Amino acid sequence: MTYSHNDYSIGWICALPLEMAAAKAMLDKPHPRLAQPPHDHNTYAVGELFGHNVVIACLPSGVVGTASAATVATRMLSTYPRIRFGLMVGIGGGVPSADNDVRLGDVIVSNPGGEFGGVVQYDYGKAIREGRLQRTGMLNKPPNVVLTAVSELQSNHLMGMSQIPQFLRDMLVRFPGMTLFGYPDNTEDILFEASYEHEVASRTCRGCDQKRVFARDARVSKDPQIHYGLIASGNQVVKSAVVRDKLGADLGVLCFEMETAGLMDGFPCLVIRGVSDYADSHKNDDWQMYAAAVAAAYAKELLSCVSVAQTENIPNALDAGIGLATPARNA
Repeated sequence: MTYSHNDYSIGWICALPLEMAAAKAMLDKPHPRLAQPPHDHNTYAVGELFGHNVVIACLPSGVVGTASAATVATRMLSTYPRIRFGLMVGIGGGVPSADNDVRLGDVIVSNPGGEFGGVVQYDYGKAIREGRLQRTGMLNKPPNVVLTAVSELQSNHLMGMSQIPQFLRDMLVRFPGMTLFGYPDNTEDILFEASYEHEVASRTCRGCDQKRVFARDARVSKDPQIHYGLIASGNQVVKSAVVRDKLGADLGVLCFEMETAGLMDGFPCLVIRGVSDYADSHKNDDWQMYAAAVAAAYAKELLSCVSVAQTENIPNALDAGIGLATPARNA
């Protein structure tokens, strides 16, 4: 079968090459790459997932942030004008708390809450007293058909019917070279007290004071837990547990990332993040590949809950949005 740019209905955006690798590994059937206009500098992978034709794009190497994501999305929608909604899939920094037992390798899914549509741009707003920011609006939520699929998937998981572990096993069978995307058995999941800073000279935490580890009960299963709530997006990497906990308490967010605030006004999308670190000074890359894989596996399972017929009844993202010429300004 020959495909055209108008045949693709779902846009999947990644920030890092490792995230794109996980996304491509989840495709049921890859498609041949299509020609694209000279002004579109994105690189795409296209294929099929549960009957949906999906186009995957990655931000330019080393160029992250809301502006870069907005540029990639703008070009994608120009070249693939029949895209109905987007998925922003990759890794993020988790926000563990007494209310949310967020751990490395878990998945955070954006979900509307209070005045926010699922994502809050934490570094934009109106300055008020005591150095705090007052958020000046909200970012758009994804289409209802996507949120309905999220609800169905939540119910399936509550019944113990998650396909994520099987998708991960299938990935490793189909792509034996992706062993680093498997569960990092030899790497511990350690959460330090918020006030304890990492020993600067070491890449690992072997030299860190183990007496400052925050005690948590061991989990019975290695399978990821899925958390639904607000995700904080901004142009700065959060590497301070004190800042993490303050913003987490102020905004009620479960995760930090650096791209989606550039998309949400003109590209209705769901954000899916695998937890690769705790947004603190102990942050390293050990869990990144597995976190990217579990996020991609959740995205795949989500699409199994969205019928192709439902997707066809959603307005094109170009018609639904207000444009992506600049990053979102209302957070």
